[in-house]
Amino acid sequence: MWDSTLLIYLDGGDVEVSGSPTEKAILSWAVKLGMEFDVIRSQSKVLQVFPFNSEKKRGGVAVQRTDSKVHIHWKGAAEILLASCTRYIDSNGVLQPIDEDKDFFKAAINDMAASSLRCVAIAYRSYELDKVPANEENLDKWVLPEDELVLLAIVGIKDPCRSGVEDAVRVCTQAGVKVRMVTGDNLHTAKAIALECGILGSHADATEPNIIEGRVFREYSEKERESVAQKITVMGRSSPSDKLLLVQALRKGGEVVAVTGDGTNDAPALHEADIGLSMGIQGTEVAKESSDIIILDDNFASVVKVVRWGRSVYANIQKFIQFQLTVNVAALVINVVAAVSSGDVPLNAVQLLWVNLIMDTLGALALATEPPTDHLMHRSPVGRREPLITNIMWRNLLIQALYQVGVLLVLNFRGKSILNLNDESREHATDVKNTMIFNTFVLCQIFNEFNARKPDEINVFSGITKNRLFMGIIGFTFILQIILIEFAGKFMSTVRLNWELWLASVVIALVSWPLAAIGKLAPVPETPLTVYLGKPFRRWRTGQHA
Repeated sequence: MWDSTLLIYLDGGDVEVSGSPTEKAILSWAVKLGMEFDVIRSQSKVLQVFPFNSEKKRGGVAVQRTDSKVHIHWKGAAEILLASCTRYIDSNGVLQPIDEDKDFFKAAINDMAASSLRCVAIAYRSYELDKVPANEENLDKWVLPEDELVLLAIVGIKDPCRSGVEDAVRVCTQAGVKVRMVTGDNLHTAKAIALECGILGSHADATEPNIIEGRVFREYSEKERESVAQKITVMGRSSPSDKLLLVQALRKGGEVVAVTGDGTNDAPALHEADIGLSMGIQGTEVAKESSDIIILDDNFASVVKVVRWGRSVYANIQKFIQFQLTVNVAALVINVVAAVSSGDVPLNAVQLLWVNLIMDTLGALALATEPPTDHLMHRSPVGRREPLITNIMWRNLLIQALYQVGVLLVLNFRGKSILNLNDESREHATDVKNTMIFNTFVLCQIFNEFNARKPDEINVFSGITKNRLFMGIIGFTFILQIILIEFAGKFMSTVRLNWELWLASVVIALVSWPLAAIGKLAPVPETPLTVYLGKPFRRWRTGQHA
């Protein structure tokens, strides 16, 4: 227990132990059995410390007792430390050869591991004082002997899953996120914990290569690791380098990888991953510096929140792009067609500036504040090479843009007769027609913002009351549009519209809702549209190189 800082605070008879979770558990148990830690520690002098090594799965300390005897104590992975033991102390305190009873100890380790207990062995050996390096320089280089150990105890430590972890694993699995467990525990313990947490569905899944030892994985060639990595669910007795190899193999296979870790040795894997998640409480500064996100409560359930918010941000960006492209396509086509055919444009520069304000500022603010929903966790993850604009977005965009362009071009070329303006003066009729086009166009964008909220859902109003900012922006935009039409005619080059024309504008814009609902019933191909559009270019480029 000398290989890390451990302090006992006595307050009203209660004992508090600080240190690593494993050492805290063992020392707390020893104190309950009556061990006087402070007394024992005061009677010993620490000569050399070998900190816990993730590769060797053990840590040791050499101490000199008051009788000048030197003891070298080791603790670490039970089955590994057991292999270095030649004797053990029985219940009567008598030294016994271990060869005949080794199978018994191995069975005990396997039984505890099967019950998801972390097995730690504690052993020691005597050492001659005159063989201990005398000077400080040689003492620092002294390698503690690891052979001919005497087994003192095999301890099973229960590290129960936190409440909510099993639910978090299930939610991640349903969201298409494969949860893999990489641990230094032996394979039996790792398997039991994985079954308890739901990482492994059943005992039938606990077969190689679903469950594998780090030693076996690292012995594969690079190509074999890439193939096996896709199937691995649990890796036991792993070292930090195994974790890094797994991350590299998964990334080479095109996977988007997130890694959790808390130790200094986890830093390379955290840095290599697409998303590194370090622990805020138990995590070391090195791990935190190497990570992208720090989980403040050290709870795996918080990973679900990371996934939800990550998908929400990505989805909100897609919503805004769909909305923005619809506005741009419709405005561009209307003005270009009108300019080419008649030499006059229905939407002037000031009006387009107002449309851009709706699109770039208010629209972005409204759609970017959409909170995460459970629906996001039922989508498949977005691949590394998937396009930002999906086929669903193209479908929605084209439906709305074609509708707006069609209606507004009809108003532009037949508006005077449709609106009964033939009896008006030519200048006034043109102003009313253009104002009607501008007003209808803006209202179409306001109504289309609702459609952009749910690109792949028919009910675009679900959860709308939870986003008060969205409703506030929609209301603010609508009121400003009324003010611009009715009271800022000189500035906007518009005229006032009567209630009938306002009603007609609202009805035309309102049609976008049922149109969007019907359009979402149309299936879209899984292959991205960009693949089809890129085929002629790829054929041309192939012909150039031929």
